[in-house]
Amino acid sequence: MLLLTFVCTAEITVRVKGPAQIPHTSDGPVIIQQGDSKDHTRPYIHPLRSPDGKHVLTQFSPGHHKHQTGLYWGQTRVNKRDFFHNYRGDYWKHIKNCLGKNSMEFHSQLLDGKGTPMLGDRQQWNYIPGKDHYILDLKWTGTAMQDVTIGKYSYGGLFLRMPWKRGIKAACLNSEGHKNQQGEGKSAKWVDLAMQIEGMTEMAHVVMIDHPDNPGYPTLWRIDGQFGVGPALARRGDIKIAMGESLTYRYRLLVYEGDDFNAPLVEQTRKDFGTAQSQN
Repeated sequence: MLLLTFVCTAEITVRVKGPAQIPHTSDGPVIIQQGDSKDHTRPYIHPLRSPDGKHVLTQFSPGHHKHQTGLYWGQTRVNKRDFFHNYRGDYWKHIKNCLGKNSMEFHSQLLDGKGTPMLGDRQQWNYIPGKDHYILDLKWTGTAMQDVTIGKYSYGGLFLRMPWKRGIKAACLNSEGHKNQQGEGKSAKWVDLAMQIEGMTEMAHVVMIDHPDNPGYPTLWRIDGQFGVGPALARRGDIKIAMGESLTYRYRLLVYEGDDFNAPLVEQTRKDFGTAQSQN
């Protein structure tokens, strides 16, 4: 079995025992918070809040998809084990959380049926405040502790569950101009998901942006019937990681408010992400 040493980045200054949090300012509301970090729970973010910190934009374990946990990473077939639909129990081993200024890291291991680690899961999240919006960058690194195959499937990877319910106003648009379910299974550089949140005067938008260095760019996307959205990493075919090797994906989330899709803001955010010299 491959042994991993989990080291936090230089920017991460504190190891925390409970859920990691990022406030809007040093004395402002919490914008981003990690969910339950018990020993055998998948790392996830909930709540993710609106730019003013007043409204919750994620949903934990809704009745229509009990296994979905706000904003999270989960593959459906890792050596035939399903980590998308199983977020606790004998699937995950929590290692540690680390917290820095405007950044946090989650370290976990994905376990096989005998409880042996198969894949080291490292999530590095970085918050960038903006005017009337904010950016949340993710660098996910999976390190194989055995030979790993992520099997072909129509969804799995980073996924977002906003608080949808029947009758709610919601819409999405991708970089290719596909609207709503037209974007299901299609290739796109980004998907902008808009939803009416109780108490907000305008629609809440969460844009998920693919990085041009990611394998398979631009990715295929999952957009389910209740507006759950995420890149479908293995939709084109199996992904293999040899023991001791690592695979990295990067994504950018843009959170803003507006009754219309703000394509200029989204496109500028995408371009800045793609041309950034340093991806920590």
